[in-house]
Amino acid sequence: MKSFFKSFFASLLAIIVVVLIVVLIGVGAASISGRKEPIKDGSYLVIDIYGDIQEYCPPAGIMSEIIGNKPETLQRILGNLKKAAVDDRIEGVIMKMSSSNNAGRAMLQEIRGAIKGVQEKGKKVYGFSDSIDRKTYYLASACDSIFMPPTAYINFLGLSVTTQHIRGTLDKLAINPQLHKIKDYKSAAEMIMDKKMSKSARENKEWILDEFWQMYIQAVEKDRGITESEIVAIMEMAALTTDQAKEVSLIDSVMYWSEVENMLKGADDELIVVSQSEYADISPRTLGFKGKKKIAVIHAQGTIGGRKSKVDPMFGIMMGHESIIEEIKKAREDDDVAAIVFRVNSPGGESLASDLMSYEIDITKKVKPVVVSMVDVAASGGYYIAYKASKIVADPMTITGSIGSISGKMNMKGLNDKLGITYDFVKKGPNALMYSPFKDFTDKQWEIFTENHWKGFNEWLGDVADHRGMSFEEAEKLAHGRVWTGRQSKENGLVDELGGLSRAIEIAKELAEIAPEEKVTLVHYPIKKSLFETIMSGELDFATVVNHIIYRYIRDDLAETWNMISSKKVYMMDRMDIN
Repeated sequence: MKSFFKSFFASLLAIIVVVLIVVLIGVGAASISGRKEPIKDGSYLVIDIYGDIQEYCPPAGIMSEIIGNKPETLQRILGNLKKAAVDDRIEGVIMKMSSSNNAGRAMLQEIRGAIKGVQEKGKKVYGFSDSIDRKTYYLASACDSIFMPPTAYINFLGLSVTTQHIRGTLDKLAINPQLHKIKDYKSAAEMIMDKKMSKSARENKEWILDEFWQMYIQAVEKDRGITESEIVAIMEMAALTTDQAKEVSLIDSVMYWSEVENMLKGADDELIVVSQSEYADISPRTLGFKGKKKIAVIHAQGTIGGRKSKVDPMFGIMMGHESIIEEIKKAREDDDVAAIVFRVNSPGGESLASDLMSYEIDITKKVKPVVVSMVDVAASGGYYIAYKASKIVADPMTITGSIGSISGKMNMKGLNDKLGITYDFVKKGPNALMYSPFKDFTDKQWEIFTENHWKGFNEWLGDVADHRGMSFEEAEKLAHGRVWTGRQSKENGLVDELGGLSRAIEIAKELAEIAPEEKVTLVHYPIKKSLFETIMSGELDFATVVNHIIYRYIRDDLAETWNMISSKKVYMMDRMDIN
């Protein structure tokens, strides 16, 4: 009887899965058959900068889109702006912006560059925002005009860095962290080891703030004509009404959305708008972005760890080395791909995974050019997977470097004692309990451990020096956990050029001996699959989708609520939340 019920429920589950798949295929077919109308002349492309914005589609894939959890991506924004610039049917662009977005500074700078591309074609780009802060204003300032409704929120504050430290909590729990960091500037370890910033960590964050301040001031003064002293005076006001914002030239007009629509109405007395998703369906090839030769753009985003890329409910996007290596191999072995742009957006992570991907880049560049394009952050392990490329391009506001390492263990014995949990051991051979989470390292074990840690790090640093054309001593001055902006990294030799994806593609064409005027076809990896392709390939992973939904809820919904209330050896950079 038990066997019968087991078989019955297994069959029932199989039937449910099959029915679900059939329904999903039907939904996909219906969406295809229900294509939207063609783009009309005089249309305005509307781009909404709100919520979670990823560099590229997350590993959850097509399933997350079907169930309504498709995040906005930088690639879709940049691609649509590039098309809008040359599409005669598009009259202009409206950027709807909210301070409730997680786009990083380098992302915003790339979008600014794409906006300039639209304007260079003689088209207007209007900004509309119901909530704006200093960071989002960096994007808004690139628009021709900025409009806000009367009751919009405006907080215009100075820059700050806040670091979190849990050492006090660990002490209360009687947990003894035994970590070794290389070295003074590797401040990610300070969250666990210390109760406040070290002098070195504070120094590093101060020079990063200085850099961001200078670049911000220069951009706003150029775009809006607001001087540094005027910006400081506005920051003294802190929270502004829209009328005050207009008085100090932050915005141009106080208008509701319907009034903006009326202002931009065409000859037929209507404003024709095209959404991000609608315009994304327009193939770049139909607008002339097509060439015989291909350039592969491989997206490497998230914290480095594990074998397969996935979305972790707590830590977000995880970059698995096997997933990335597979994409690199595909592009390397494709004879139609002339060059590769390796698009890195990662704060680092596991050293072994970083090294495996770095090796794959190294052997690939001997077959065809590999140009790294850094986004918001490419530090620690994120720099590890980048430095062996043919060329490295960073945005001026990219955070990179952090060449250092953290390794160690946590002794949980004190906490277990408090809980009344005890352990006993049987061992054979020396150092059997060296990595036990219930014992401290002995003096001899600590000596062995730290010597091994330094040996591995120095080998990495020596390799960085060789690939970047430096002496070991020169590379060491840039290492030990120091982080740099892209602009600083260009000056000190950690990167070769400044720019975004478009500049990286230009360099890739040069290295592949493709004429500057010759058009190329961009192929983004991982290649996005349809629902049917996903099912047939056996990659329909419901667990990944569920994780993605949970992560999106934690990151988006809870973060929005908070905003409303408050207005192994690891190559990992310090969390650099600059507010």
